[in-house]
This record gives sequence, structure tokens and C-alpha cells, in this order.
Amino acid sequence: MRWARFHLNGAPTYGVVEGDTVIPVRGSPFDAWERTPTRLPFSGVKLLVPVVPPTFYACGMNYPEHVREFAEKLGLKPDLPTQPDIGYRANNALIAHGETIVIPQDATDQVQYEGELVAVIGRKCTHLTRDNALSAVMGWTIGNDVSERNWQKSDRTMWRSKNTDTFKPMGPWIETDVDLESLVTRIRLNGKQLIEFHTNHMVFGVVDFLVAMTRYLTLYPGDVVWMGTEGATANMRHGDTIEVEISQIGTLRNPVVREA
Repeated sequence: MRWARFHLNGAPTYGVVEGDTVIPVRGSPFDAWERTPTRLPFSGVKLLVPVVPPTFYACGMNYPEHVREFAEKLGLKPDLPTQPDIGYRANNALIAHGETIVIPQDATDQVQYEGELVAVIGRKCTHLTRDNALSAVMGWTIGNDVSERNWQKSDRTMWRSKNTDTFKPMGPWIETDVDLESLVTRIRLNGKQLIEFHTNHMVFGVVDFLVAMTRYLTLYPGDVVWMGTEGATANMRHGDTIEVEISQIGTLRNPVVREA
């Protein structure tokens, strides 16, 4: 099932996407819901971020080639993580599919994309096991962890390099039925494919993270866990369009502008 979140009569509303139509529902996928008799053309709805998370989690350095590329840029020896390592992002940075990534006027030219699989938590959970961890995931969406690399070197908490307004596109919707092992991520800049990788070939997988996290943290419906990116990343500039496609889920597309 594919869940979209959009404006309807001025209010955020969830709906089920079926082909080129969307059926608004009463309620939400995180609670009781029922379909309404309304059917809308999907092309006519204004998409919102598919969920506003209570807590926004992000996995750090979770793909081997990305670790190596990042270490090379810093002149360091690659240091693959030895355990799942989770961080946080800020909701102020979230934007929807189609909305504009705005590069601040004083940012350097080192503003780069990171295409990521996003797990959307569907129920309150703690002390998950390897056998039941994926049952806590309601569905999957796509994230672009936009990063200002020079700020990333200097900001100890990455408060600005990762969390500047508009630096976290997420969407276009939530897909509930995917085969994790067969997913492929493709990233295109202005239509040119720059990166392709097997999405689930992580240093630590979704199950690893959920088990480790819920030993100490309670996850709640709507929480999101961004799973990291692979490979080298390139700079985005004024006028660019960045696309992150994950097979079985869809494509997250956003234009880029720089503040005048």
C-alpha cells in the first residue's frame, strides 16, 4: 500500500495512492482509518512530507564506500563502524517532494546530496529482537540528507551542516510493501545518473539498528530512521535538480537554488 500526505481543504490529510488517483482517508496509517468515497487525481494534489516525525533519527557512516570516500576527502584512514551508531536530525529541515532546497548565501560550494532509505516506525516499541524488529516498520520512504561539507568539518554537532532549513527532503510517499534485499538506489543530478547501489548492502542493516536502538530508546509511531548513503557525492548548485530513486518506492525530486 502507498500512503501520501497532502493538503485537502487546507488541512493535512492522508490518502491511499492507487494508480493515478488518491483516496483520502479519515484517520491515518498510524491509527484507525477508513477510506472516504472521494477519489482525486494524484497529479492535482500538493504533497507534504509523508510524516512529521516525533523523533528524527539518522544512521551515520553506514555504507563502506561512503566511509572510504569521506575519509579520503579528510585525509584520514577509513574507519568502518564497529556497532550501529545513531544520531538525530531536526524537523525544521524537512521539505516535501518537489519543494526547493535553498542553499544559504554564505554556504560554500560544497553542498552535497545523500540519498537514503528511510524506515517509518508504525508502533510504540522497545526491546525489539532480530525476529520482530521489522514488524515495527510501517513502511518506507526516501530521504536526501543534504550536507554542507565545510560546515560539517567545523560544526561539532552538525547543527548547521545537516539541519539548515530545507536540507532534508523526504518523500514522495510511504510504501508499505517492499523487498529490502532487492532494492536499488539511483541518484541523478540534472538527469545524469551519478550513483547506483544496492540499498540494503549496509554496514549495519535496519534490523541491527532497531534492535540496538530499542535496547535504550522507545520508538513511537511516526518516528523515522534514515539509513545512510553510499559512494562519493557531488556538489549541487543553483538551478540544479536532484533526484533520489529507490526501486519499489519511487523518486524524490527537488530543485536547488542559492539565496541571492
